[in-house]
Amino acid sequence: MVTAILKELEWRSDYLGGAELSSVYLGGGTPSLLEISELEQIFEKIYHLYKVAPDAEITLEANPDDLSPEKLRDLKNLTPVNRLSIGIQSFSDDDLRWMNRAHTAVHARECLDQALAAGFDDLTIDLIYGSPTTSDAQWAENLAIVFEYGIAHLSCYCLTVEDKTALAAFVRKGQQPPVEEEKAARQFEYLVAATGMRGYDHYEISNFALPGRYARHNSSYWKGEHYLGAGPSAHSFNGWSRQWNIANNALYIKSIEEGVAPFEQEILDPAQRYNEYVMTALRTMWGVDPEKIQEIDIAFARHFLQAAEPFLQNGTLEKSGETYRLTPAGKLLADRIASELFVVGQAGRK
Repeated sequence: MVTAILKELEWRSDYLGGAELSSVYLGGGTPSLLEISELEQIFEKIYHLYKVAPDAEITLEANPDDLSPEKLRDLKNLTPVNRLSIGIQSFSDDDLRWMNRAHTAVHARECLDQALAAGFDDLTIDLIYGSPTTSDAQWAENLAIVFEYGIAHLSCYCLTVEDKTALAAFVRKGQQPPVEEEKAARQFEYLVAATGMRGYDHYEISNFALPGRYARHNSSYWKGEHYLGAGPSAHSFNGWSRQWNIANNALYIKSIEEGVAPFEQEILDPAQRYNEYVMTALRTMWGVDPEKIQEIDIAFARHFLQAAEPFLQNGTLEKSGETYRLTPAGKLLADRIASELFVVGQAGRK
C-alpha cells in the first residue's frame, strides 16, 4: 500500500501546479496503523515532490488504541506531524461498546494525557451524539471532559444510519432502535450552547474551535480551494474537475502496479460548481457570498437570491452585509435548505 501511494504521489506531482501546500492530512481509514518508518517514507516523498509551507498544518488521524507513549514520542521526534485528530467518539464505555470501538473510556483519557505529555498541544477529537446509548447527561459529560482538557478543536457528528450498512439492517429488523431525531436535535443544541459559553467558534456545522484554531485542511474544502488526494477512496479537486480513487485496497494497488490511473474523473459544469459552493459555504460561519456565485453565472446569483427569500422570512437564514448564513434554527435543517437552493442542470439560466 505504501509503495502504491508513493507511486501515485509521483504520478500526480503536477496536479496542483506547483502551489505551496498549507496542509497535509493523513486520514480517512487509520493511518496510525502504519509503522513510523512507513510514515517517514510518505513524508519524505511529499517533501521531495511538493513545496510544503514552513508552518504547514500536518495532521495524522488516529485511534486511541494505536497511540502508545512510544508511538507518540516517535511521531513527535521523527515525523513532521504537528497535529493529531483522535477518534475518541465518547468517554462512555456503554457508548464505545455499542459503537464497537476497540478502546475504553479510560484508554481515551490516557491517550489524551499521553499526547499532551508528548508535546502535541494541537489536538482535535471526534465525538458522536444521538446514539441510543448516549443520554443527555452522558453527552454533557463528554463535552465537560473536552473542556477539562482544553482541547482547541472539536468535530461532533450526529449518528446517521447509512443504507447498506449493518446498522441499517439491524434497525430494519428491529434489533437496534432508530435514531431519535428529537434527542439528536436536543444534543446538538446543547453542543452549540456549551461550546459557545466556552468561547468556541461554531465555524462549520460539525466543527467547533477556539479562535484562530480552525482546521486549516478541512477549511480548504469548505472554501473551495484546490487539493490532491492520494490512496484508496481519496478525492481531488482543481476547480473545474473532481477525481475519486478506487475504494478497494487490492484493486487500487493492482491499478498502480499495472501503470493505470486509479481514479475516475468528472468535469464540473456551472450548475454543479454552484451547487457545491452553496452546499459547502452554507455550512460555515463565512456563509454564501452572491458575488462569488456571479463569478460562476449571474443567472445563478439571481436564482439564489430568490430561493433564499423564504428562508430569510422564516428565520432559518440571516443576511449580514451581502453574506447569507444559517441561523441556529437553520443549522438543524442545513441539508434541506441547501437542497432548496440548488439548481438542476442549467435550470438557473433564465
